[in-house]
Amino acid sequence: MQPHEIQAKLIGIARTPARLAPMEEIAAATVTQEQGIAGDARGAKRRRQVSILFKEDWEAACRDVPLAQTLPWITRRANLLVEGMPNPRAAGGIIRIGEVVLEVVCETEPCDIMEKAQAGLKAALTPGWRGGVCCKVVKGGTLSLGDLAESG
Repeated sequence: MQPHEIQAKLIGIARTPARLAPMEEIAAATVTQEQGIAGDARGAKRRRQVSILFKEDWEAACRDVPLAQTLPWITRRANLLVEGMPNPRAAGGIIRIGEVVLEVVCETEPCDIMEKAQAGLKAALTPGWRGGVCCKVVKGGTLSLGDLAESG
């Protein structure tokens, strides 16, 4: 890596104890193949064990929507927020964060909850997989804020 390059890193972790309950931000999480992020109600779903939002995509979508710039990233209801990594925009890619290995299964499609949070947000998240990716857990472990992230 060149000295001027920014390493991708995990800057947000969140979970929801029930399907539509508010997201809660946490500093560390245990991730397993069976349950995704411990304590997250959606982690047992094989196609959506862990969702990842890419900071640069979130910011681009928010710039396209008046007033959305002030929305916290958990508005997107993603589990992880990664900075400095391009969104793979394709199924099958591998993302490593700390000791955890995730496989991209599909796009996290923007839903009506986004529109309820801010008019226009659903449409702003739609192009280029800006809403993030859904992953299945290939190798579990512990995640902590600041963990390095890489794709490949």
